[in-house]
Amino acid sequence: MAPRRENRSNLNLMKMSKKNTKNWYENCLEWKKWTYSFMDPKKLVPIGRLIIILEIILNILVIEKVSYTEIDWKAYMQEVEGFLNGTLDYSKLKGDTGPLVYPAGFVYVFSTLYFITGHGANIKIAQYLFAILYIVLLILVFRIYVKTKKVPPYVLIIMCCTSYRIHSIFILRLFNDPIAMVLLFASLNAFLDNQWYLGSILYSAAVSIKMNILLFAPALLIAYVYNLGIIKTIIHLLICALIQVALGLPFLLDNPLAYIKGAFNFGRVFEFKWTVNWRFLPEHIFISPYFHVSLLLLHILTLIYFVPICIKYMKSYAKLKYVGESLQPQLRKKEKIDMSTVSQLFIFPMFATNFIGITFSRSLHYQFYIWYYHTLPYLIWCTDYKTVIKLTILGIIELCWNTYPSTIYSSVSLHVCHLMLLFGFMKNKFNSEKEQ
Repeated sequence: MAPRRENRSNLNLMKMSKKNTKNWYENCLEWKKWTYSFMDPKKLVPIGRLIIILEIILNILVIEKVSYTEIDWKAYMQEVEGFLNGTLDYSKLKGDTGPLVYPAGFVYVFSTLYFITGHGANIKIAQYLFAILYIVLLILVFRIYVKTKKVPPYVLIIMCCTSYRIHSIFILRLFNDPIAMVLLFASLNAFLDNQWYLGSILYSAAVSIKMNILLFAPALLIAYVYNLGIIKTIIHLLICALIQVALGLPFLLDNPLAYIKGAFNFGRVFEFKWTVNWRFLPEHIFISPYFHVSLLLLHILTLIYFVPICIKYMKSYAKLKYVGESLQPQLRKKEKIDMSTVSQLFIFPMFATNFIGITFSRSLHYQFYIWYYHTLPYLIWCTDYKTVIKLTILGIIELCWNTYPSTIYSSVSLHVCHLMLLFGFMKNKFNSEKEQ
């Protein structure tokens, strides 16, 4: 006897319900798998490639649609024009914004740009060259994040989406800071690849563009000592020094005091109107030499406090890298040792030492944001703060740098975030040592 029509209908409904439930679970699993890829640091490569493609498109649109703003480009061109006309006395190389205050590498790079851009007149060509530099910088930065596997991909997406000021520094302002940072990140990649001579050359080249690169020097010196030994450390330091001398030789032969004073002027007084970080101070305190000395002492004391962590990290980096290199030949060709933790041991001290210098900087101008912008996600993920607090700190720092002109509230907020970040990764690392 055939089942009733009602029963058949109920059976069909049950089957459809089960099928729908199964599809729902499968969709949920697919969705979870898709969202998980944005949370897993190991999934950075495909997302990074997508970001690079989107950034190329974005840079082209910005160059074509947003007006260029003149700040220092004409002054740069005037400064190198004097050199190209035969002036080697550094005290006589000047532009509309004042005397030339950068090392010789800057002169050669911007002399090249002077010719490529038709004596600096074709701004559009310069913008596209700086757009290429921006993409190169992102590739170098992403490569470090891929190697360290510390930060989830969604944070790097946020970093690129909130980089209005960074895009401006590169393609709408044409500052020299981006060139220095591209060379710096290239040197860090070389060091991670165990190419120490190339890394030293690139690092010294970065210093020859702008001196802020010296903020990384304390950690790099410790890295040299524990990875290369004393004799090779001396050799690398000599290489860095010889590059500086070779680049500056024409100017040193003409007027050595003018070159040293102009290119490496550590006593330079910044203008109060441009400061991002000290707006809440009266101007007479801001320009006071006693204030500058106090900041220098705080910088040195914080570095001394941080040195034990730095030494421990670089020691461990040298040992684990040696172990990894020893074990790799014993594995099959397709098998590779995960060296992300080893890379973290090198990168954290480098980024942290630079950040300490920025925290106690005498003044931060808007273009200086590039000095540490791409290191901030890494450093904030070295703290044990909750994710909401981490993202809030990054958001407030971004807001402070996009407040123009700076205000008492923006500069105070910036210091609060800097100190929270500094305290967070210092505390976390010392706690890790005690647990070990």
